[in-house]
Amino acid sequence: MARITASVYTSHIPAIGAALDLGKTHEPYWQPVFQGYEFSRQWLKDHRPDVIFLVFNDHATAFSLDMIPTFAIGTAAEFKPADEGWGARPVPTVIGHPELASHIAQSVIQQDFDLTIVNKMDVDHGLTVPLSLLCGAQDPVKGAWPCPVIPFAVNVVQYPVPSGQRCFNLGQAIRRAVESFDEDLNVQIWGTGGMSHQLQGPRAGLINKAFDSAFLDQLIADPATLAKKPHIDYVREAGSEGIELVMWLIARGAMADVAGGKPPHVAHRFYHVPASNTAVGHLILENS
Repeated sequence: MARITASVYTSHIPAIGAALDLGKTHEPYWQPVFQGYEFSRQWLKDHRPDVIFLVFNDHATAFSLDMIPTFAIGTAAEFKPADEGWGARPVPTVIGHPELASHIAQSVIQQDFDLTIVNKMDVDHGLTVPLSLLCGAQDPVKGAWPCPVIPFAVNVVQYPVPSGQRCFNLGQAIRRAVESFDEDLNVQIWGTGGMSHQLQGPRAGLINKAFDSAFLDQLIADPATLAKKPHIDYVREAGSEGIELVMWLIARGAMADVAGGKPPHVAHRFYHVPASNTAVGHLILENS
């Protein structure tokens, strides 16, 4: 039986990818950010999964305003890094896991969640930056990510976006789907995006440390209550792009304690301000 062993949460700021790709990780501005992930890179080596289920949002690269699925699962054998306007990031192609992805799609749709099945998709910084942060720099040709990755795109760009409650419930459905897959696989689920930030308008540059800290506390200890937080609270307190944090609730909903198991072990927690025009948040939870 496949099982989810841990969940990882992280911002996916595009400037972090640029800093990595341009060799700026040791510059004073970026050092604190990457030092916050040193533990995580060793942790991933010590807890190497067979598959990563990675929740992210597409930034108008695979999808445009012509067509915006609320939830989209990548079922292809591979996913190329997307050209986001300045060329694709120099990182390896993402290898998928079509068998598990198709099984999850079948199971989750039968649990009344409507997923869009995507058999061809380029993946942007929302997916590649988290991989780079936890896997370190990779040669785009000779390098490789440590395991297959199932991309799972969530619309948090064009309203209406899914509620935190729906995302939390979806995470529980994904856990049940993984556990019904008839192969012994160690699966990690990663939730990405956020934290507080706003990219436009009079409040551009908004960062709310108090909100971010409280969100992390509640995500760990009381995710069921956090899932009830309405959209307007994210927008008011965390900025218009802070709504990306609902994607973290998908990963949190997939953890064992939500289904009656023991509380997760907090393996790592990191928060830093600023990186580009936002805060960086990062968390690793292990199933006990």
